[in-house]
Amino acid sequence: MTKHRIYTMAFAKVYPAYLAKAEKKGRTKAEVDEIIFWLTGHDEVSLARVLEDGTDIETFFETAPALNPDRGLIKGVVCGVRVEEVEEETMREIRYLDKLIDELAKGKAMEKICRSPTGA
Repeated sequence: MTKHRIYTMAFAKVYPAYLAKAEKKGRTKAEVDEIIFWLTGHDEVSLARVLEDGTDIETFFETAPALNPDRGLIKGVVCGVRVEEVEEETMREIRYLDKLIDELAKGKAMEKICRSPTGA
């Protein structure tokens, strides 16, 4: 089975699209980064390294410092696909991030985007 081509794309290629989508709707780079930090456990230093060294998307998720255990609370549709039903692990992680950026662009509050079981 061949990998989806997005897996081999550098995360640095898609990151500007996430920023543009958010900023077009009045949101900030800091908010996009906060979402990425929440989802993956990256921080400013490790994200900068990923962006500089051309890490591909599959490796970005495979080597994430600490995938958030609450990411399973992310539900809904992105690109016509229900994220919680995506079986392939890497694609599900990509869809989780896409969904969170969509929510940011739609004006959802950061506390609701960065989910927790208690909603806090």
